[in-house]
Amino acid sequence: MKSNETNSVGQNLRAFSRDIKIAHTIFALPFALAATWLIAQEQTILWTEWMWIIVGMFGGRSSAMGFNRLVDQRIDAKNPRTSGRALVQGDLDKAWALGLTLASTGLLFLAAYMLHPMALLASPLIVAILWGYSLAKRFTSLCHLWLGAALGSAPIAVWIALTGGVEAPAIVLAVIVCTWVAGFDILYALQDRIFDDAFGLRSIPVKMGERGALWISRFLHLCTLGGLLSLPEFVTLGWPYWIGVLSITAVLIWEHRLIRPGDLSQMNKAFFTANSTISLLFLAAIVAATL
Repeated sequence: MKSNETNSVGQNLRAFSRDIKIAHTIFALPFALAATWLIAQEQTILWTEWMWIIVGMFGGRSSAMGFNRLVDQRIDAKNPRTSGRALVQGDLDKAWALGLTLASTGLLFLAAYMLHPMALLASPLIVAILWGYSLAKRFTSLCHLWLGAALGSAPIAVWIALTGGVEAPAIVLAVIVCTWVAGFDILYALQDRIFDDAFGLRSIPVKMGERGALWISRFLHLCTLGGLLSLPEFVTLGWPYWIGVLSITAVLIWEHRLIRPGDLSQMNKAFFTANSTISLLFLAAIVAATL
């Protein structure tokens, strides 16, 4: 761990970007863009509105991840998997981490203000949900569903920002995202099962063990497929959508075949490769199905 010497502006910005894993924005952003695209089939969406949706998504996720790194700093320092994070190692100054987290939150509020008064009104609740996930594992094993709800709020937030209300398609999209994210977060949490148990942190893998956690993850992803199958009941989607659903199903099956009891060696493929592919497939299917 570094001494208390002050890092440069560039070092802090790079370290914050690395710590919050900006690349993982790809998990939720395509669903927000898909929601925007569906709304665009019914009303005109200006390019500035597309821009503010992206800014809001970036700000919200960066805020959530920055808050997570701040409140989990001591836990991360003790966990071998996370002990190399920039904030733990001193590559990122704590004051900078706090400042950039608050600035990211400000971006979310700014985007909401530029989009719709109802979006601005809902912003504090969105931030509470996003930040709450980082605390949830301290008191509930259902923290994975909390994370799912946090990312699942994206299509609902988009609907509010662009229409001022919430409709059935937004709720179905939220269910799809919530169950999908909760399912893969349970798989990811298998890595920390022993550590979490030793330090009194809660999760489905801690409570149910490896095999139980795997079955719950599979059930949640079956719910995801159920949501995908029901979406055409609420919006008009052409045949390319079904190709997308079949492709997503195949990727989910592959993801679960990669993770087996006692063997987490393929976690990177199962977590990042599989799930980034799923989010992009969904966006592509929605766009193709409405052209």
